[in-house]
Amino acid sequence: MAIARTVVIAGGGIGGLATAVGLARKGYRSIVLEQAAQLGEIGAGIQLGPNAFHAFDYLGVGEAARAKAVFIDKLRLMDALSGEEITHIPLDEPFRARFRNPYAVVHRGDLYGVFLKACRESDLVELRTSHAVTGYEQDGKRVRARLRGGSAIEGDVLVGADGLRSAVRAQLVGDGEPRVSGHSTYRSVIPTEQMPEDLRWNAATLWAGPKVHLVHYPLTDWKLFNLVVTCHNDAAQAVAGEPANKDDVRKWFSHIAPRAQQIIEHGQNWKRWVLCDREPVEHWVDGRVTILGDAAHPMLQYAAQGACMAMEDAVCISHMLGSHDDIDAALAAYQRQRVTRTARLQVLSRLIGEFVYHPAGAMALMRNAVMSAMKPAEYYDRLTWLYGGTGLGDAQ
Repeated sequence: MAIARTVVIAGGGIGGLATAVGLARKGYRSIVLEQAAQLGEIGAGIQLGPNAFHAFDYLGVGEAARAKAVFIDKLRLMDALSGEEITHIPLDEPFRARFRNPYAVVHRGDLYGVFLKACRESDLVELRTSHAVTGYEQDGKRVRARLRGGSAIEGDVLVGADGLRSAVRAQLVGDGEPRVSGHSTYRSVIPTEQMPEDLRWNAATLWAGPKVHLVHYPLTDWKLFNLVVTCHNDAAQAVAGEPANKDDVRKWFSHIAPRAQQIIEHGQNWKRWVLCDREPVEHWVDGRVTILGDAAHPMLQYAAQGACMAMEDAVCISHMLGSHDDIDAALAAYQRQRVTRTARLQVLSRLIGEFVYHPAGAMALMRNAVMSAMKPAEYYDRLTWLYGGTGLGDAQ
């Protein structure tokens, strides 16, 4: 196929950069348009299932990503009321053998740096900051990304990787504002020595309680600990990264065990987000325009798969554009391959939040009984659909 093609990517987050890296491996030129004045990522930790490592390897950054990751021993579920363990899923050799890759955690900034370095080392990737995409126009052969200020950038394909409030999605799908979940999340990253010694577990730990949960795990060669605490407080307006003092945080968690409350007391510089998602949609393509990551399938955090799905999208769109001579056929194949899988995770994330993270009373007792009775192999069986591949399905 002819390789003198250019893909314009709206959004310079992890999904946008991963797409540029994947397309460069297929010989495509990318122009990444980031609205911020500087390239970077906000937030803290990301959990990486084996499917993320499958994606890293496909995109050629597997070794670099592994160098930044912390490989944990287990996924640990605690009862936030009793302070006792409900169950844990071991992530040792049987897990790795089953899924051909590990489970790990990583600082979002560290992972972003892996993709940014790969982009900067490629002659086929151009990065432009202070370029906000506001919409697009096309004529069947070429597409023009309209920019704030009136100018435009032309290419063969436009990929909207511009997040929850994507301007590309607004024109392509037109479904208005995201759904506000009513759940507030507070995040803090602290030096490891500030984490209580009896909670410095090499695990991604979830404390689940009535309408609340807490998560912690190590980052950056064990120099840091990631703390995330979430409450269902009926927040009505979306907020992203708003500073919060400790009193604002602790008031939602007074009913949980003192041991779990320690996590809040040791946190510093808390920031608040109000979680949002959208209903799944089946149409991601308009001519030569498509969407990926949070622009396509924003999901709540409860399946810990948001970033992983964006990287899978990058793998899939790169694969399809690299293996089809016809762009329209490639985009149709990308949509066909990704819509059902990501919709499943959007819905599953809501259900996990309701029935695993936040239940109370008899529902919590049922969760504890069911999950504590399951063997590791049973968990692995239930995760095979998710962790078993790169998201390419039959195309792998």
